[in-house]
Amino acid sequence: MSDPAPETVHASCVCVGPPADGSADAPAGAPDDAPPTACRALLILGAPGAGKSSLAIGMIALGATLVADDQVRLRRDGAAVAASPPPALAGLVEARGIGLLRLPWRAAVVAMVLDLDAPPEGRLPPRRTRLLLGAAVPLMVRPERVCAAATLLALRHGPPLDPDVAAGTSSGAASRA
Repeated sequence: MSDPAPETVHASCVCVGPPADGSADAPAGAPDDAPPTACRALLILGAPGAGKSSLAIGMIALGATLVADDQVRLRRDGAAVAASPPPALAGLVEARGIGLLRLPWRAAVVAMVLDLDAPPEGRLPPRRTRLLLGAAVPLMVRPERVCAAATLLALRHGPPLDPDVAAGTSSGAASRA
């Protein structure tokens, strides 16, 4: 069975991961068919004006690398979902009230999704997933206050734990999707 057709989504995307110098990753500006990188990407979904670019810029200021802004090209590569920018937008990010910024960028494998349109689910929400091109990817929904630093830590160290699983209980929250 072949991988699903690539898809372009309205989103922003940043990544973190070794190595810091990018030496083992696809170089900046690599073609779309370059192999996915060791970089862990966060795909940020939301309506126009939801804060996707602002969150991406905040995470970049804290050490993340731009993958794409406004439009993100997704394609399956085996079990993984690779993210890259459309060629015309490669390296560009919108800083509202400032203008377009040109930044280094690289393609990456989507490790998590953050949906800024979903309603907040409290202090310790259950673990969820989102299907991207048929692959289940950990999902975070909009927290009451979006914090670039906390979001970056979740991306760098793995998705947030399900509170029931972390506390050793089994109320079934871990299986909610």
